[in-house]
Amino acid sequence: MTAQRAEQPGWRMPPLDGYTVDDLLTLPDLPPHTELIDGSLVLVSPQRYFHFATIDLLVSGLRQTVPSDLKVAREMTVVLDRRNGPEPDISVIKAAAKKGLDQTYFEGKDVVLAVEVISPESEARDRLTKTHKYAAAGIQYYWLVEMTEPHDHPVIEVFELSADTGTYRSTGTYRDRVKVDKPYPIDIDLTAIDEL
Repeated sequence: MTAQRAEQPGWRMPPLDGYTVDDLLTLPDLPPHTELIDGSLVLVSPQRYFHFATIDLLVSGLRQTVPSDLKVAREMTVVLDRRNGPEPDISVIKAAAKKGLDQTYFEGKDVVLAVEVISPESEARDRLTKTHKYAAAGIQYYWLVEMTEPHDHPVIEVFELSADTGTYRSTGTYRDRVKVDKPYPIDIDLTAIDEL
């Protein structure tokens, strides 16, 4: 008796030249939160409680003061170019970019702020790869969020795109409270994660 080979989804064998954003948006049966980086599909590992609690805390805080010409979205693909469709944990987008409830992605040009909550498996992508790609796409603001010890509160490093260099420069690190004026006035108590 021979063992029968199980039917595999079509996305398991990458095309010779890599995947495109069209593939990312149309391939069936991709796991949730799959990203496209340099033509490769990146599958996301299961997340810790800290990750989703931090996203909830920041989304709630960002929405409290968001002006009417902006919207706050979570875990949506952002198309940067033909071979790159990352999924920031949070995006602040131009309100006009929201086309409807069945929308599955935004264009990089419509993102004002991208936020990544660092996980052990995503640290290099979030700190290096995505930093360069978001800057190259012209996303003006970028936040990197990680867990600190001993209190397990989020710490946020805030970056702003430099018009001179086209790269991000750090404008501050926030431990108990993030209070900034750009891209709009934001004031979030990071210790409130204890209540989630």
